[in-house]
Amino acid sequence: MSPRVVLVGPMGVGKSTVGALLAERLGTGYRDTDADIVAAQGREISDIFIEDGEPRFRELERAAVRAAVAEHTGVLSLGGGAVLDEGTRELLSGLPVVYLSMDVEEAVRRVGLNTARPLLAVNPRRQWRELMEARRHLYTDVARAVVATDDRTPEEVAQAVLDALDIQHLPGGEPRTPGQEKTR
Repeated sequence: MSPRVVLVGPMGVGKSTVGALLAERLGTGYRDTDADIVAAQGREISDIFIEDGEPRFRELERAAVRAAVAEHTGVLSLGGGAVLDEGTRELLSGLPVVYLSMDVEEAVRRVGLNTARPLLAVNPRRQWRELMEARRHLYTDVARAVVATDDRTPEEVAQAVLDALDIQHLPGGEPRTPGQEKTR
């Protein structure tokens, strides 16, 4: 038992939006490890960073990823820094992981880089670039496929993920044609 699709990538790339679309198209559930942490802790990630520090958050993140990979069979999105942990990278080995990528200008457009992101508190544009320099190779290493999100709608990104993983059928063996949505 393992997830059908695992999405990794930087904050603001659209993992949650694309993940929910993928789950709908595949007729399966969606889970986000950041949301799991927030629900379990009863407070926002930024508050965990401020009150407990990044090392404590990373412990919570490792546990959330382990639980989600073991329990969830649908679409799973991981927090932007989850790939920093070697154990998490090993856990992702062999899974259908897709790295959603974007450049810094797209990040500025989407996130504004002035929101309550704890790792982007000072000089967010430079910090985002530094985070990506430190993490890009980790995202690439764990991914079976890389899908650029720049100048694409979430629907286009979701379709590109399905294409990249060569997922050709909806549940129940019904053939899927490009752009076909699950009927309701």
